[in-house]
Amino acid sequence: MEIIIVILFVVGYLAIALEHPIKVNKTASALLTGVLCWTLYALSSPGEIHHIGEQLAEHLGEISAILFFLMGAMTIVELVDAYQGFRFVTDRISTRNPKKLLWVICGVTFFLSAILDNLTTSIVMVSLVRKLVPNKQMRLFFAGMIVVSANAGGAWSPIGDVTTTMLWIGGQITAGNIIATLFIPSMVCMIVPLLYLQFTLKGELGEHAESNHSTHGGHGNHSGGPIRGSMTMLFVGIGGLISVPIFKTITHLPPYLGMLLALGVLWVVSELINPDMDEADKRPYTAAGALTRIDVPSVLFFLGILLAVGSLQSMGTLGEFASYLDTTFGDNRIIITLIGLLSSIVDNVPLVAASMGMYSMEIYHVDHMIWEYLAYCAGTGGSVLIIGSAAGVAVMGMEKIDFIWYLKKISMLALLGYFAGAAAYLVLYPYFAVHH
Repeated sequence: MEIIIVILFVVGYLAIALEHPIKVNKTASALLTGVLCWTLYALSSPGEIHHIGEQLAEHLGEISAILFFLMGAMTIVELVDAYQGFRFVTDRISTRNPKKLLWVICGVTFFLSAILDNLTTSIVMVSLVRKLVPNKQMRLFFAGMIVVSANAGGAWSPIGDVTTTMLWIGGQITAGNIIATLFIPSMVCMIVPLLYLQFTLKGELGEHAESNHSTHGGHGNHSGGPIRGSMTMLFVGIGGLISVPIFKTITHLPPYLGMLLALGVLWVVSELINPDMDEADKRPYTAAGALTRIDVPSVLFFLGILLAVGSLQSMGTLGEFASYLDTTFGDNRIIITLIGLLSSIVDNVPLVAASMGMYSMEIYHVDHMIWEYLAYCAGTGGSVLIIGSAAGVAVMGMEKIDFIWYLKKISMLALLGYFAGAAAYLVLYPYFAVHH
């Protein structure tokens, strides 16, 4: 039965990758794959149904933490966008040169991603790029590079990427050390593809349709003047997102609670900004209005994918695969480099979870090279395919990027960056190891 479930998983995965040729929405494929994997797992061992139910509940707990975090972040970004809060940033970016703009956007993404997290940052930056780059083809390149930069920026910060956060919470790495050791490799991972594009990027940014500043069905202020409270919403929104890791550090509660707290505060502020406005006019500027605009299909897509991977994890398939790698390759650096590349196909969260189970903390102490290198590889390897990271999936949903298009245009660049950064880490490692 295990083989059947693995085959089902692979077929489901292919259906997601080939969404456009087979004309079936990837969310439908993901949900079917996730539910069917668990159904077959339950049917294969009817005697253990109680135990399987407990495993499912445990996975659902972890998955819903990610989903609520996601929904909170998306709603906050939508709400700030409704008030045109991001115009504060876009109005200051004046360059019309695509190559210069790409450096600015990627640089901002890289550092913002370390403070917020790669998923939220990608959502914010794609919302910005929509306003700055009307030309659709050019915008796809920008969106692709945002994914690469956000994942690179997230890898070196304990709060920037889910996988680095997992290693940090698990006690495998310390915050100060991971920033010191991974900052340069992550930077290299972003700069190498940018240098390549410096010589090969062709095309224009395109002209703005000035009548409509807003990207979401035109609920913006058509006069083009600033909306009342836009600066307040920008600062409360970004402040709320930045407070999430602080909330986690102080309370030790899961990050999604911090995100929901930030959403609650922003919701109250948005209600108080325009108290005299007519209900119908006010609706686009409320959190309730923002909730109708968030991308629910991509939230369900996450649910399906993570359920499917969870079933493989519960059956022990991932653990077996890990020990198989260990016996085949032997050298941990090769294994971890491969795990990074594999994380572009399989979600990097369960991969890192499996790796944390594979390597014992007794042998590999805190801040051991294995953990640092794993944080880099799992964080940045996901950029190689668009479905390999949370940031990629979110951007794919927002900009309707085709899997095959990304494979042709961005995957090679992401691979270049990934290997360049990995080489930078392995070259620099001896210098850092002295201080351990």
